[in-house]
Amino acid sequence: MLTLAITIRAHTGTRLAEVGEAVGAVGGLALLVGAITPFGRRAGQAVGGLALAVGFVCLVIATRWGHFH
Repeated sequence: MLTLAITIRAHTGTRLAEVGEAVGAVGGLALLVGAITPFGRRAGQAVGGLALAVGFVCLVIATRWGHFH
């Protein structure tokens, strides 16, 4: 974890947080489309859940080691 803390700077943490927020928004939209259309229910839930998980992991990394406040 020390090398991760050294390589992520404040600017990189902000970028990583922006990517995490964008991926989370795409995941939310995928869940919405999956709930509206009957044919995309399983795929929308799978893609949406995975995108939300990846987005929040990016936000946690940016907050913890990227000096994003």
